[in-house]
Amino acid sequence: MTKELKRVSVVVLLMFLSLFVSTTVIQAVSADSLKSDARNSRTLYASYSAERGPILVDGEPIAYSQPVDDDYKFQRVYANGPLYAPVTGYLTLNQGNTGIESALNDYLTGTSNDQFFDQVNAILTGQSPKGASVELTIDPVVQQAAYDALGDYQGAVIAIRPKTGEIIAMVSKPTFDPNVLAVHDTDQVIAAYNQLLDDPLDPLINRTLAGALDPPGSTFKLVVASAALETGKYTADSEFPNPATLTLPETTFDISNSDEGTCGPGENATIATAIRLSCNIPMAELGQQLGYRTILDQANKFGFNESIDVPLQSTESYYPRVLDAPQTMLSAFGQYTVRASPLQMAMVSMAIANGGTIMKPNLVESITSSNLTTIQSFQPEVYKQAISQQTAAAMTQMMVDAVANGAASNATIDGVDVAGKTGTAQNDDNPYTLWFTGFAPANDPEVVVAVVVQNGGGLGQDGTSSGISAPIGRKVLEAVLGR
Repeated sequence: MTKELKRVSVVVLLMFLSLFVSTTVIQAVSADSLKSDARNSRTLYASYSAERGPILVDGEPIAYSQPVDDDYKFQRVYANGPLYAPVTGYLTLNQGNTGIESALNDYLTGTSNDQFFDQVNAILTGQSPKGASVELTIDPVVQQAAYDALGDYQGAVIAIRPKTGEIIAMVSKPTFDPNVLAVHDTDQVIAAYNQLLDDPLDPLINRTLAGALDPPGSTFKLVVASAALETGKYTADSEFPNPATLTLPETTFDISNSDEGTCGPGENATIATAIRLSCNIPMAELGQQLGYRTILDQANKFGFNESIDVPLQSTESYYPRVLDAPQTMLSAFGQYTVRASPLQMAMVSMAIANGGTIMKPNLVESITSSNLTTIQSFQPEVYKQAISQQTAAAMTQMMVDAVANGAASNATIDGVDVAGKTGTAQNDDNPYTLWFTGFAPANDPEVVVAVVVQNGGGLGQDGTSSGISAPIGRKVLEAVLGR
């Protein structure tokens, strides 16, 4: 064989090997991700040729496909669309899909690997292919109660069963009607989508777990107090100097408590008093003693700085990885660049309510094929062990005191011990962000809740978490306890 022929043979062999490797990667490794990619128009159009499976709440469809007389055969319909839009998301011809419609698209279309034999059976029997049904963990009564309680406020509410991680309410406002995006008129869909996209209030964003997150304010004190107790060097009764104002080190910047007074009477204030009355200065002093690294480690144990899918993908809640002394002190009461979602703050409450254990939050109860075979069923799963049982018990008592005779008293429910924490977070010169997180009953929790109200509840810097967010949280807790 001549040298030239050898070179050609080697080149051809290398080309063949490259083609073989790339084909193998596409078919064996990337197939699922390519199939589920919203930009894959072939998959999207194929999904309309089959009856898409319904999304169910308590056995009733909140999203289903009905036959239509056009090229697409089926059109998606959303029952009570605005109420469930943050959960279902939307399905469109040309703008992709979101929510459960996106996260479980392969099951809903009947094209998942778990449904392979169903696909083969449909071909052999000549039956029309159908997608699987998805039963959610949402409780319709609690969802409606959260929706009504949030009213016209801009914000979000999430409620979770702490012992299992089941999400029973997920509300985000302003919301939208996914039916306007489900029509088969391309121009109409694009116009409706652009209108929603251009809305400055961002109705397409699910504020319970995504978007531009808010500073958590005083609800973050739960993380810092937990970090202190976990060191073994502090207790709820550990004391700190109690001035009315405090100048941050290396600066001329003064911080104060929310009422601009001291944290209760006396020269010193305890961690328990700082949580009960939601005081900033003792927490800033505690934060300075702990250092940012200890706070960061504890925040990460609660789930900060990582995304979680429920199966909707969440935006990472954020605690900075490097801080100087004044920044650490500001972060200790949820300011500076600390950011959190309601999902994250519900996970903090979940750990405290559940003896230190965070169960993985989940929206899906079961997935059932068209022949009623269960493809997947929900199983509770431990996500993290955030704190010890001893710390959880001490934190629970502090949160109970905050509701019984402290800053979160508007979350009080007659005859029930409620554990709660409010937070009124500053946003430079913008309206405050108003928070509440808590759980009930405190001694045997059935539900944890997190509420965020943005834009000061429409009251600018006069809005307060105790006046707006705590009553919303109370109504959601009452809805669960009254079931």
